Amino acid sequence: MKNPEAQGDVSLSQGIRMMFYVMKPNETSFQTLEEVPDYVKQATPFFISLMLLELVVSWISKGKPPGRLDDALTSISAGVLSQLPRLFFRSIELTSYIYIWENYRLIILPWDSPWTWYLTFLGVDLGYYWFHRMAHEVNIMWAAHQTHHSSEDYNLSTALRQSSFQIYTSWIFYSPLALFVPPSVYAVHLQFNLLYQFWIHTEVIDNLGPLELILNTPSHHRVHHGRNRYCIDKNYAGTLIIWDRIFGTFEPEDKKVVYGLTHPINTFDPLKVQFHHLVYMWTTFWATPGVFNKFSVIFKGPGWGPGKPRLGLSEEIPEVTGEEVPYSSSAPYLLKIYAVVQFAVMLVFYEETFANKAALTQLTLLLRVCFFILTLTSIGFLLDQRPKADVVEAARCLVFLMLCRFGHLKPLIPFLSFAFELYQRKEIQSGPTENPGHHHFI
Repeated sequence: MKNPEAQGDVSLSQGIRMMFYVMKPNETSFQTLEEVPDYVKQATPFFISLMLLELVVSWISKGKPPGRLDDALTSISAGVLSQLPRLFFRSIELTSYIYIWENYRLIILPWDSPWTWYLTFLGVDLGYYWFHRMAHEVNIMWAAHQTHHSSEDYNLSTALRQSSFQIYTSWIFYSPLALFVPPSVYAVHLQFNLLYQFWIHTEVIDNLGPLELILNTPSHHRVHHGRNRYCIDKNYAGTLIIWDRIFGTFEPEDKKVVYGLTHPINTFDPLKVQFHHLVYMWTTFWATPGVFNKFSVIFKGPGWGPGKPRLGLSEEIPEVTGEEVPYSSSAPYLLKIYAVVQFAVMLVFYEETFANKAALTQLTLLLRVCFFILTLTSIGFLLDQRPKADVVEAARCLVFLMLCRFGHLKPLIPFLSFAFELYQRKEIQSGPTENPGHHHFI
């Protein structure tokens, strides 16, 4: 029996409340997985609204924006890349959970019980804590998660800087819940846990008083994103900071936090942001002698080396002075405007693709995904001022025209769409051109 109080589309009130995990069990309990809304997708306007609000508050309180345009574009690019697999198949965090539930569940908790709802809230949050901790302590998992830490700014756009492949290990830490929690309940909390972590990526909110004792807050999460020595491997919480207090990984915000990786990668290339640590691991793996040491490169901490502790030596982490200058694009101002315009156009096609994916062929989806990746890569090249950036951008524009020509993309400007259709009709009506010098004999 369906829950009459649960809704597929969120209201304005629910949209605001879901960003802070203050939804009620009776409005977010569903009997089947198919009934569960795509809360993350419906949160898009709230992401944008909160980022604009952060911009206004930062201008008023600090006299400057909360971050840099080039860094924000790279963060949103990572978010786009991380979502592209959803065009073809359901997340492995759900498919693996469903498999375990259907084949190995021990008991079935009632899907419409508030007790099941709150238990799942705690279970997902605890699973996230241990996944997040292992993503910092196991090198192969860090290779994915480092994407999120590569920004040298700390604002709401940083929350969108997600890895394309960390979900291929995160599912392991939620799988015990599949022994007794229905997939529909799990799917709700998996989304809310992610959404809650959006608003804590900001510097415009200071200390929240007594809430700091229980909840993960912007102050706690700023520490987690710091590359200061006192910040490393601290505050892994998703929603509740109590897990860090219990397991000994809590650290309060003290000195000024300097953000980013301990060894900055200095690029806006979205593919390098995603995969550079895997390349580093590959070269380190083959350069490290001994079979045991090679496996240690993969499964011990990112700071490990032969003769060192599992997580490496803290004294090898570079000291920060607070005077570090973040890597910024040297591209001309007009070129940055061009990059923003192209990025905005790509986002419109991206949103339209997700909205109409059921009506699009697999070939069209694949070609669009390739176009999105090419666009993001080209923008990264332009911002980095790479030598071949102009060639890549010219190729991208040509690909765009070809996709429009063959109907895999619909031009945003009606006149262009009409022009392509008129050209196609004219070509069909004219048919193949006959060589006038060629005669047919019967």
